[in-house]
Amino acid sequence: MFPISDINEKKPVPDQPEPAVAEAKSSKGESFLKGTVILTIAGFVVKVIGSLNWIFVSRILGGEGIGLYQMAFPIYFFAMTVSQAGVPVAISIITAERVALKDIYGARRVFHISMGFMVISGLIFSLLTYFSAEWLIDFQFIRDPRAYKAVVVLAPTVFFVTLLASSRGYLQGWQRMTPTAVSQIVEQIFRVITMILLAYLLLPWGLDWAAAGASLGALAGAVTGLIVLVYYHWRLDRDIARDYGTELKPNPDVAQETTWKIVKRIFQLSLPVSASSLMLPVVSNLDLMIVPQRLEVAGYSVHEATELFGYLTGMAVPLVNLACIITASMAMSIVPVISEARALRDKKKIFETTSMSVRISNIVCFPAFVIVFVLATPISSLIYNAPGAGPAVMISAVSIVLLGLHQVSTAILQGLGHPTIPMVNMILAAAAKVILNWNLTAIPWLGIMGSAWATAADMGVAAVINLFFIWKFLGYRMELPQLAKTVFAAGVMAVGVYYFYDWTMAWWGIGAISTFGAVFFGCAVDLVVMLLIGGMHEEDLRHMPMLGKVLIRVFRKLGVFKTAA
Repeated sequence: MFPISDINEKKPVPDQPEPAVAEAKSSKGESFLKGTVILTIAGFVVKVIGSLNWIFVSRILGGEGIGLYQMAFPIYFFAMTVSQAGVPVAISIITAERVALKDIYGARRVFHISMGFMVISGLIFSLLTYFSAEWLIDFQFIRDPRAYKAVVVLAPTVFFVTLLASSRGYLQGWQRMTPTAVSQIVEQIFRVITMILLAYLLLPWGLDWAAAGASLGALAGAVTGLIVLVYYHWRLDRDIARDYGTELKPNPDVAQETTWKIVKRIFQLSLPVSASSLMLPVVSNLDLMIVPQRLEVAGYSVHEATELFGYLTGMAVPLVNLACIITASMAMSIVPVISEARALRDKKKIFETTSMSVRISNIVCFPAFVIVFVLATPISSLIYNAPGAGPAVMISAVSIVLLGLHQVSTAILQGLGHPTIPMVNMILAAAAKVILNWNLTAIPWLGIMGSAWATAADMGVAAVINLFFIWKFLGYRMELPQLAKTVFAAGVMAVGVYYFYDWTMAWWGIGAISTFGAVFFGCAVDLVVMLLIGGMHEEDLRHMPMLGKVLIRVFRKLGVFKTAA
């Protein structure tokens, strides 16, 4: 175990801004918190819209059509991530420093230089995506040639998304988070409308055309999101003209860096971020290479393998991500809390925040796991009209608990000043996933369930190694009595959900009523059991995003918690 003071002393100290910078930043603490809340709400809205989108698109395209879309999307995602390469974060950091120094001319100069770089980068990777589509199919990187059209129509989106990310980074450097939030929501709305409309209209032409139409939704979203940001750039320029005048000049008290120095610093700041960001598209592309091929080895045809791949990546994985919205939001708030406590060397607050965040992750994720696991086939039928996705969804439910722990533990390590550790752990976990994918997916009786187990192992390995390093730095171990109570309550809940669904289906025979009823009944059972066995406290709910304060008020009225004096 290493004490926090040792961590702080051993950690390399980055270049610090002048005192004026630090002072300016501290004076904007409230706006920072407001921005965090805005981005969290926007993220929640975007995920809900995206999840609803998959319900409609999955019903239109079916498992096979979703599989074609999912074969093209990792290519686009990889090109998009590489073209940005963490530059937006670097732009935000450098812009914030210049603004704090009142060097508005320098801030704009950084934006113009970085935007020029991003235009070139986005154009290059957009063209590479377009011209490599046929090659990817010829060399069997993409197993189904029908995905060609979807890859081609996604190519121009890379260019616009790169510009979108750069603009967001610049505005965030000005401590303006609303533009990012609004543009994300508008982007998602137009993306969803376009996906559903074009997938439906082009379906009579064939699944390949329908998947390509759905892929065009990304382009529509990126363009409309960029238009929104143009408006916010205009507002920013108006405010700059009001506060600093229309003719900006370099600040004589601030050294002006050469273009090469600015580009070099952008690279230095962006590379660590991009290395971590690249893991997601890399893993997606590895899945694309391995899963359909190994399903064919297991005895499935190309069409069957594509459909099963769609069940996992297009139906099961989005459900897992939706179930982890609360832990994802909580992870965003953990980083500044632990970072502040670390700067103050408040070991007690760091330990308490770590303990509480892991505990809340389990309290939230175990019931979600039970719902998705027990009701896998009914949920697949109700949401996606694809009961065949049930096995993949059921096994993927295990990932909910592990993903929640991974999100929270990653945020804790980042707050402690160790962002490299989660990145390395993701690489190790990805290697484990590749090995398991290769072996388990090819087993005939497992098939796509083998790939689902590999995905769960991916999250599990990363989370466990993260927790090991948290123990190493803080001496924190997961509280086994608390974990046992959470697991016990989840077990009782699972029994209740199973029998409630069976009984109501026998009485009414209406799947929607039985499924929704089982979900609400199960959550009530879990909550009651947790309160009876002392597995949930008021302090836990207080730190739970969105729902926590509401539940506290309800339980105080019911007399479960004492009313505050």
